This record gives sequence, structure tokens and C-alpha cells, in this order.
Amino acid sequence: MSESGEQLGVLTRAEALRIAAAEGKDLVEISPNAEPPVAKVINWGKYQYQKTKEQQRNKRSSRSGGDLKQIKVGLKIGENDLNIKLKKIDEFLADGNKVKIMIIFKGREMAHQEIGMDLLDKIIDKLSDTAVVESKPSMAGRNLSVMVRRK
Repeated sequence: MSESGEQLGVLTRAEALRIAAAEGKDLVEISPNAEPPVAKVINWGKYQYQKTKEQQRNKRSSRSGGDLKQIKVGLKIGENDLNIKLKKIDEFLADGNKVKIMIIFKGREMAHQEIGMDLLDKIIDKLSDTAVVESKPSMAGRNLSVMVRRK
């Protein structure tokens, strides 16, 4: 088979190599187990380049949709505001994203980290039917965070 897809028919190996050399291209065996084996006359460098570009595109497209989203919640958040944040988290999870929920401590609130843990437990409990906790709650500076993903 030529690079343009034209069938050259059944040829001997020597004939196929001669045609490839005449065109300044390479003879590549596509299906060695077929009877007779299928080979193609192509520019090997160009073929490899296109193959790597296609792999890069596939890798890029497989990553999209699984982004990391962040939701920041203050310690003194009201019930309605919390429900709005929970709806937003549900939307992110429905899109296939992971969500990092961060409880922000301000000023002297650091002295009462147990209140932040209670709030985080409340959020996780409300999300339990749609989300799974991926990482344990952890303190980083003034932030208490946890990672959740869709069930």
C-alpha cells in the first residue's frame, strides 16, 4: 500500500523495497501476521511525528474534565450560604471534577480548630450521598482542607 492509500497489490519483498527506495521512503510492515503480510510505503520520520502528536492530543483530552476545583468556606458561614456552596460542589462533582473544600480560619479562630472540624464533618455528611472523601482533612497554615470526588 502506498502512503496515499493506493493498493499496489501482492509484491515480493524485493519489489516492495525497490518501489520504496524509488520514492525515497521506507517500507513498513503494518500487519505481519496476515497472509500475505501487509506493508506500507511511508515516510517513517513523518509517521513517527504524527503518531507522537496524536498521543499528546489524546493525553491532553483525557485530562480535561477532571480538574481540581476549590471551595472556600469561612468558619462563621450561615446555613443558607452553606447550602449554596454545597450546590456548587454538587455541580463541580457532576462535571467530573474533584473538589478541595477549604475551611478558612481568621484571627483568633485558630484557637478553636474543633469548630472547623465540626463544620467540615457537617459538609462531608451532607455530601455523603454524592461524594467520597479522597484525602483526610489536613491543616495547612490557617486552612483546614479535604479533597472529595464523585462516587
